[in-house]
Amino acid sequence: MTINVNNIAIRYMIGDFKNIGLKDFIMQKLKKEYVAKEFWAVDGVSFSLEKGDFLGIIGNNGAGKSTLLKAISGIMLPTKGSISINGNIAALLELGTGFDGEMTVRENTFLRGALMGYTRDFMHETYPKIIEFAELEDFQDRAFRTLSSGMRSRLAFSIACLVKPDILILDEVLSVGDGSFRAKSEVRMKEIISGGATTLFVSHSTSQIRALCNKALWLHKGRQMAVGEVGVVVDKYERFLSGE
Repeated sequence: MTINVNNIAIRYMIGDFKNIGLKDFIMQKLKKEYVAKEFWAVDGVSFSLEKGDFLGIIGNNGAGKSTLLKAISGIMLPTKGSISINGNIAALLELGTGFDGEMTVRENTFLRGALMGYTRDFMHETYPKIIEFAELEDFQDRAFRTLSSGMRSRLAFSIACLVKPDILILDEVLSVGDGSFRAKSEVRMKEIISGGATTLFVSHSTSQIRALCNKALWLHKGRQMAVGEVGVVVDKYERFLSGE
């Protein structure tokens, strides 16, 4: 088993002194009038994935999809439950972030590869493919800050998807670039599936989920509504959206 998520819940505390001011916070605490509010972004989610599974995660805005991915990628710790991971992870949660604006495209590519645990020899071998896929051959020695948002996103996607992670986590990344790049991205995703990487993919496009995934997870206001075979889960979600 590559990923096992066991009844996890993630709580945010809201209404602290950042919202009301430090002085009022102290006064309310002294008077025992202060009450922190809880918000459960994810509450009671369980599923397991084997090597090669491609899980599509669906749900309206605020459903907890991105929060769940942050927990699985190790950025956040769940308040309750447990997550077991077997393999190295490449996560694209916010495309274009995590780069140094003053460094060149070339330098940032090697830096990102190093952070993902890949050797310099491997990155030297893979670098030309990354740049070609990102369509940035003419921008390799430009400062990263000079790139457009679309270029930055293409580079981030290319680095993550042209290396060889055991687990790939993607949050709304196949909408980057123009139509031809999106089509190329989908082809690459299918290659990743056939290559055996376990993938978690958030998208608002149910057609993308149906085309790429073999399993789906539907979240609504942090709660798990359905998980299982992609067609069954997406059918339920689309009936919900249509008001049935």
